[in-house]
Amino acid sequence: MKKILSVLLALSMACSLAACAGGSSSSEASSEATSEAVSSEAAATEEEAVPAEQDAPQLDAVASGEVMNYDQYMAADLDTKVTIQAYVQAKQSWWEDKATVYLQDQDGGYFAYDMACSEEDYEKLTEGTCIRVTGYKTEWSGEVEIMDGTFEFVDGADTFVSMPLDVTELLGTDELIYSQNQRVAFKGLTVAPSTVEGSDEEYAFLYNWDGSGEDGDDLYFNVSYNGETYTFTVESYLCDNTTEVYNAVKNLQIGQTIDAEGFLYWYEGVNPHITSVTVTG
Repeated sequence: MKKILSVLLALSMACSLAACAGGSSSSEASSEATSEAVSSEAAATEEEAVPAEQDAPQLDAVASGEVMNYDQYMAADLDTKVTIQAYVQAKQSWWEDKATVYLQDQDGGYFAYDMACSEEDYEKLTEGTCIRVTGYKTEWSGEVEIMDGTFEFVDGADTFVSMPLDVTELLGTDELIYSQNQRVAFKGLTVAPSTVEGSDEEYAFLYNWDGSGEDGDDLYFNVSYNGETYTFTVESYLCDNTTEVYNAVKNLQIGQTIDAEGFLYWYEGVNPHITSVTVTG
């Protein structure tokens, strides 16, 4: 409305000038005044449009529910809704239309627990596949994970398979947790004895954490490095008793030197889910 009134006022002034001047010169004045008014209006319109475009608000990825990068995900409060996009590195389990998978991008790792997933889609979650996950960031005994999530495949995305990050020298440090859920490697570990409560007998590994299990259950084994002992696990849902790593751990001997790879899971402290063991000495 302000723009229309400005044009009408300009035209009115042009007509008044024309009436005062008379003859052919009045016609020229009228034309000139009209042209100036239209040009001024166009300029004003352009001046208003440019700042409006420059000042358009930039949506925050977290507030708008868009995909977060790894830093934004880690900064998000627990029990808040998050959306991330990453690549499948390993499938741990599927049960009653729920999947548990390890994910990673170029910046960090994620653990999606009980993510809604049909059996058909679970078969499509091959290593390197890119998916977008929305769920709730939670923590359980130190393990930060995405719970009650849903996901979708990202069409046209590249594939990505992470290389193990050597975190051997971070064992026993506060920095180790920042690599949580990533594919990691440990070098030069010594197999340490495991014992069952009430017995002095030593074992290279146990079925279940307390030795109460049998073949096919999780394997727990201790390793030492720089005078400290850590418990590693072969998670049977991730690597069952038909896999190479499961049988390699069953054949370990106390005192052997090994290299190991897996995913940096956390349970009341570092408790990696091991996917590969190599005896080196």
